[in-house]
Amino acid sequence: MSPDQLTPTAPDPRSWEYADEFVATSPEVSAARETALAAEWSPVGTGTASLLTFMSRAIDAHTVVEIGTDAGVTGLSLMQGMDRKGVLTSIDAESDRQAAARVAFERAGMRSNQFRLITGMPLDVLPKLRDGAYDLVLVNGDRLEYVEYVAQALRLLRHGGVVVVNGALADNTIADPDNDADETLIIREALDSIQETEEFRPVLLPVGSGLLLAIKE
Repeated sequence: MSPDQLTPTAPDPRSWEYADEFVATSPEVSAARETALAAEWSPVGTGTASLLTFMSRAIDAHTVVEIGTDAGVTGLSLMQGMDRKGVLTSIDAESDRQAAARVAFERAGMRSNQFRLITGMPLDVLPKLRDGAYDLVLVNGDRLEYVEYVAQALRLLRHGGVVVVNGALADNTIADPDNDADETLIIREALDSIQETEEFRPVLLPVGSGLLLAIKE
């Protein structure tokens, strides 16, 4: 067998689209996403939402923090994988996004004790949360603060907990060594910090705009 036959063929755009849409999101998540798009926000796509549900269920998450409320798309995706006794803490500086999330959660039948929405600057709120108390932390807020968010996630996660960094490929700029835009540099620094942290065991997935997952050992 030739070396060319041993090299797998990289997926083309059609395959990426097929994979991204392979697992349909629930009607409630789809409705939240439509609301976000109508408000000209940028919610996560189907593949990312499905992976968040998968991850929260896979690790049996009961306590989850998301940084960036995403109008309820990410929060609802996470809660749909969580036990109904679990609690999502969602932090965002923009009250309109949190209001949209509350509507999405309530329409999906989530009880008020399953989530808490905290309006405020994440870097002001996160230090007030308890060390080692969370199963999963989703980083999906201001990209220019990703390095600080990752540092907070390390503190907040229990051993065996998972940090998920959304937008880890920075709109296809991370792989371009000549790109020195502020967001690209910050996300590179955040990814490097995870790689260099002995307690984290990471994997980078080309899902949506890129997802970095890391287990805290």
